Amino acid sequence: MRYINTPNFDHQQSDKIGILLTNLGTPDQPTPKALKRYLKQFLSDPRVVEVPRLLWWLILNGVILQFRPRRSAKAYATVFTEQGSPLLFHTQAQRDAVAAQLKQDGLTDVVVEFAMRYGNPSFDSVLDKMFAQGVRKLIVLPLYPQYSASTSASTFDELARNFMRRRWLPDLRFVSHYPDYAPFIAAAADKIRRHWQQHGQADKLILSYHGIPKRYLLNGDPYHCECYKTSRLIAEQLGLNKEQYMTTFQSRFGREEWLKPYTDATLKALPGEGVNSVQIFCPGFSADCLETIEEIGEENKEYFMHAGGKRYEYISALNAEPEHINALCQLIKDNLHGWNLSTDPQRAQRAVDLNTAKYGD
Repeated sequence: MRYINTPNFDHQQSDKIGILLTNLGTPDQPTPKALKRYLKQFLSDPRVVEVPRLLWWLILNGVILQFRPRRSAKAYATVFTEQGSPLLFHTQAQRDAVAAQLKQDGLTDVVVEFAMRYGNPSFDSVLDKMFAQGVRKLIVLPLYPQYSASTSASTFDELARNFMRRRWLPDLRFVSHYPDYAPFIAAAADKIRRHWQQHGQADKLILSYHGIPKRYLLNGDPYHCECYKTSRLIAEQLGLNKEQYMTTFQSRFGREEWLKPYTDATLKALPGEGVNSVQIFCPGFSADCLETIEEIGEENKEYFMHAGGKRYEYISALNAEPEHINALCQLIKDNLHGWNLSTDPQRAQRAVDLNTAKYGD
């Protein structure tokens, strides 16, 4: 096996802590060709689609990739801007804001980057860049507050795949979830509260999360429970009773049953139940993307208004807003305990020992 080596590494180089933010990914362009490449990588992940591989290969390559890329490209074209994909530029902004905040807090030996599980920037390219800068301790923070095997575990799979090919591995801390992390809950509640201050409160607050097949829940995936926990804690912060909010699940794919209640079906039914106004927030999405901007902001609005609703408002994701950045930085610092490299008394001696081993006395 050929390993990724570091033959030109300078052993006098200061060790650094790396912070790697990760998210799902996005196509490079809103074109059928780019979508086919992106969807093939995404839907080939066995964590995402738990179907026997040969059967799924035939379905994916024989059916889905023949028709879905063109349809998906049209949807992505509606959300791409001059800055590119919303998920990409929002994650870039989060990276920059986290780096600036940590530097302001005095963490000078920290390298902050971001990578996408599917698409670009890839794990391979970003990790190469970080290790070349002297990163020897790494915190990986997938920006999925609620754990699912299809997101958080898939991220770990890709990280492990990269590490299996490296000669020198860093110390690693992996943040698998933070559904009840108090600063995150406070940031989400503050976002909704500010919206209320500007626009007033609707009849019902909908907290919509990306769905997964119900089969995953029955097999032990904790995602469903963690979504409900996040919703409950946000509602408590806002002082809402059970009649004033609800949790729903969006973005289902395929024919099997997914987590319920479905967001679209709920919005079609609510006007008939006397709910004339709704506000929707998506606590599982750390940054706005196709699923929030187009699916929630446009498609589901049409369902609700067509069913007789009078007022529909999408409350945007936390993105790089200060409260969210503060929450992420606090989460990072909580995971930094014991890693104060700038005061590591063994670092200088370690460099001497390594140089002695390399060059002799």
